[in-house]
Amino acid sequence: MNSVSHVNYGLWRHPLDQTHRYTTIEYWVELATILDHGRFDTFFLADALGLLDTYDGSAAASLRTGTQSPVDDPLLLVSAMAAATTDVGFGVTVSTTYEHPYLLARKFSTLDHLTGGRVAWNVVTSQLESAARNLGLDKQIPHDERYERADEFLDVVFKLWEASWEDDAVVRDVASGVYTDPDRVHAIGHRGRYFTVPDAHLSEPGPQRTPLLLQAGGSPRGQRFAARHAEVVFVAGADADGIRRNVAAIRASAADQGRDPESLDFVSAVAVVTDDTERGAAAKLADYQSYFDVEGALAHYSASTGVDFSQHDLDGVIAHHDTDSNRSLLSMFAAADRDWTLRDALAPATGFGRSHTIVGTPGAVADELEAWLAATDTQGINLIGVVNPDSYRDFADLVVPELDRRGRIRPRPTAAATLRQRLKGRDHVADDHPAARYRRARYTASDRAPVR
Repeated sequence: MNSVSHVNYGLWRHPLDQTHRYTTIEYWVELATILDHGRFDTFFLADALGLLDTYDGSAAASLRTGTQSPVDDPLLLVSAMAAATTDVGFGVTVSTTYEHPYLLARKFSTLDHLTGGRVAWNVVTSQLESAARNLGLDKQIPHDERYERADEFLDVVFKLWEASWEDDAVVRDVASGVYTDPDRVHAIGHRGRYFTVPDAHLSEPGPQRTPLLLQAGGSPRGQRFAARHAEVVFVAGADADGIRRNVAAIRASAADQGRDPESLDFVSAVAVVTDDTERGAAAKLADYQSYFDVEGALAHYSASTGVDFSQHDLDGVIAHHDTDSNRSLLSMFAAADRDWTLRDALAPATGFGRSHTIVGTPGAVADELEAWLAATDTQGINLIGVVNPDSYRDFADLVVPELDRRGRIRPRPTAAATLRQRLKGRDHVADDHPAARYRRARYTASDRAPVR
């Protein structure tokens, strides 16, 4: 996250942590370079549009502990990081609730051009009441309605990205003086419940047209949304069995909606603490845990779920509440096969935060990663940085060579490739994806409405 800390609560205080440099471009370029050299597929940037003010009724705890605040815009980082790298992709979080599809489509087309097709959009509907309050609403749009609005939002951007400009619209004919053939640029004519976008896309198509689509919906409505639109899904669960059940549910929903369920890839959050020796890795974990800030974790969890946990006993069992915030973060623990306390979920003695934590030598980490992928039926991990950038450098320097020996790391592309090409073997969305129906090739000549 473009902030001093995200889910590594309190670790900005660690003497090796460099996240206090998050306001400098040098910090982000250094981190992106580590990931690029370390053969990471995607640099994923989370975001939020409000202060965390649910815990104890104010933002004081999140501000005091540096938890997700202050926070800057992640989208503005990508151009500089892309210029310094060659292969790594950039997945950026942007909310459908507080953005407009006409504007967002141009932003991602621009980044698709500037990155050479290495950009992905993490589609979220937002969960913070403070965001609604400061962005023109009296309160949050109800949870399931946010997804209804998001469905139409994606329908609009798919039309803009896939249907508005034909592949050969830009002719750059010096002799005739024609740069773009206006007969090959088409108004989308969208008039819906939430949006009216009558005209053509502002940007010519990028290498991917539609950026690679990431999503993390965990509620029943969120899972249906992910099953319909996502190409890569961030999936959560209280344990491996919970994650596996969620993967199965989303795959089943994808099939029900006419998509190949195997076309979706799933990743879960994992923190890795590694060293050349088991003793060294254990010592690192103990060192990191000594800086862990429980209040920061509680402030984040409260804001994410919409439940004020300031008066909740750390050893009290987490119960489910229907809120208009992130329901999946409550249900993943409340619906688990055993009782989970706040301490179990947020500050476990054997790990770091609410992500699955793997500690050990590179070989031991690789063994457990392989076991974790098999147990969860996931295809990759969303690696949580505990101390930045050292956590990513340790993984790149120590674990990646071991995974490479086992054939678990994707080879470097031999030529420039889009992010979707690397992950999915194609530049554009699959034929069974909802965006595909707007491809110009599917339109008859009588359907076309050129821009005049």
